[in-house]
Amino acid sequence: SASGASIVAIDNKIEQAMDLVKSHLMYAVREEVEVLKEQIKELYERNSVLERENAVLKSLANTEQLSHLSSQLSSSSAPMQLQQYPLVKNSTPALVHNEGGQSVPYQPNITSA
Repeated sequence: SASGASIVAIDNKIEQAMDLVKSHLMYAVREEVEVLKEQIKELYERNSVLERENAVLKSLANTEQLSHLSSQLSSSSAPMQLQQYPLVKNSTPALVHNEGGQSVPYQPNITSA
């Protein structure tokens, strides 16, 4: 019967179309996963840099600045006013970039008086 053959042909075309859609979706998902993996890697690296900068800033801050910052962080209703007690001068770089592309914490020459 011709109608039975045409139904089978239509079913085959539908199956081929569904397979094509599936393969396109899988490709798109794989591409998105790669993009997200790269973003995660970049965020981990950025987090590492920020943690190193934070450690440098903490080491350069005095006790009054740290206690003021802690009190601001503990009171959720008070907005943070970091401008009031700058931890380091704006001209002081937090990181020094080497030619190798890696950043290392800035180490100031501090002499005791």
